[in-house]
Amino acid sequence: MPLVEDTFFLDPNFQGTLQSQIQQIVASAILAGRLQAGEKLPSSRKLAEHLGISRITVTLAYHELVADDYIKSANRSGYYVSETAPMVPLPAIKGEMHKDTVDWTKAVQRDFTGGKTVKKNYNWRSYPYPFMYGQPDPDLFNQASWRLCAMQALGKKEFDSLTSDYAEQDDPELINFIARHTLPRRGILARPEQILVTVGAQNALWMAAQILLNERRAAAYENPGYHGIREILRHTGCTQFPVEIDDQGLPPDMLPDGLNALFITPSHQCPTTTTMPMDRRRELLRLANERNFLIVEDDYEFEMSFLKPPSPALKSLDEDGRVIYVGSFSKSLFPGLRLGYLVGSEPFIEQARALRLASLRHPPGYMQRTTAYFLGLGHYDAMIKRMRGVYQKRRQVTAQALANTEMKVAGRASFGGSGFWVEAPERVDTEVLRHRLADNGVLIEAGNPFFAGEDSPRNFFRLAYSSISSERIPEGIRRISQAIKEY
Repeated sequence: MPLVEDTFFLDPNFQGTLQSQIQQIVASAILAGRLQAGEKLPSSRKLAEHLGISRITVTLAYHELVADDYIKSANRSGYYVSETAPMVPLPAIKGEMHKDTVDWTKAVQRDFTGGKTVKKNYNWRSYPYPFMYGQPDPDLFNQASWRLCAMQALGKKEFDSLTSDYAEQDDPELINFIARHTLPRRGILARPEQILVTVGAQNALWMAAQILLNERRAAAYENPGYHGIREILRHTGCTQFPVEIDDQGLPPDMLPDGLNALFITPSHQCPTTTTMPMDRRRELLRLANERNFLIVEDDYEFEMSFLKPPSPALKSLDEDGRVIYVGSFSKSLFPGLRLGYLVGSEPFIEQARALRLASLRHPPGYMQRTTAYFLGLGHYDAMIKRMRGVYQKRRQVTAQALANTEMKVAGRASFGGSGFWVEAPERVDTEVLRHRLADNGVLIEAGNPFFAGEDSPRNFFRLAYSSISSERIPEGIRRISQAIKEY
């Protein structure tokens, strides 16, 4: 791809001739690696017109660069970066970048770094044994149908959905599908005015926290629990109460007084995958009404129910409008989609809509319409049905392989899911184990980031079977078991 002349600028403070300045601009860019071998430079005529200088000045500069083997001339087609041009790493370039004199320790008023998070391997597909949670198996995703839906959304008839600024609104077809098909499967009835599309569940949780909390308010969450919630709450400045869970999820009688909001994953507790029984759900709702706090329900992965139907969502039992429901298509389709949704009372959704408008306006209309087609034409249900069968087999293989090791399954979803919460012997730090296994081609998620506090357990990890084939699971678990024995 040829470089455009708009990327070239003259420095009025440069000490030297225009010819030498052009030489330095091109040479420095090549040395820094910004111009790669084989890339075409702007023609001398276009560059001269852009810079407002004589064409002969640019031509002479190019000739000097050719002589120094930075660029080469191709007859009648222009100038290109030479294949043998000298290159050095960017840090070795002196004086090219402007010096940063800002004292960022004083300029930054809120620290958004430093929280405990799960480390992701973004090149996980290159590992032979990737037990990576939330990552899609390309063999299970219906790429052909998605491509057709994307092409349909790009069509002339869909020009408005592709190009329009929805402002505070969402794609009506996607909202209609969520209201008429997705939510009723969880026992939830909602009007379009009570639904807002978000950039994934993370964005939905963030907006809920921003609306409900501040420095004078308090929120509780599960421990261990989704690490992203702790960070979201930290940024609100609210008082945080981590509540220890047991084998049935969060115990309602352990909730402290003075709460304003509770963030919870009752149907599929993160990360243990435990399902909260119905009596606890009803008690939670009773306490919420009695103590006047709100509940934010993150209802992820309910589609992966291949053992038995999942329990009704907490929102479906809510008769007082106290539950704010968070759903996502990113988990079941693919993480890069970044489409989720909020369901709540209209006054809350009105605030969320205004907050979204101020921060990002709306998720891309094209992605909303493509997703609406994929859902509405039945491709989504067909894909989920296929995934359930594959996941059920992988779950059986994983459970059998774990049964022959010293590892213990500390949590498994009663309806299915896509992974196990595993407890290793107490001597094992799974963060250290994670690094050792990666060197042996195996990827796992260390469990410590899911716990609040610095002195929390370090011998848990999450073992997902969504991104690894059944044939590779036994050998992968054998390697994990061997690494634990050698720890």
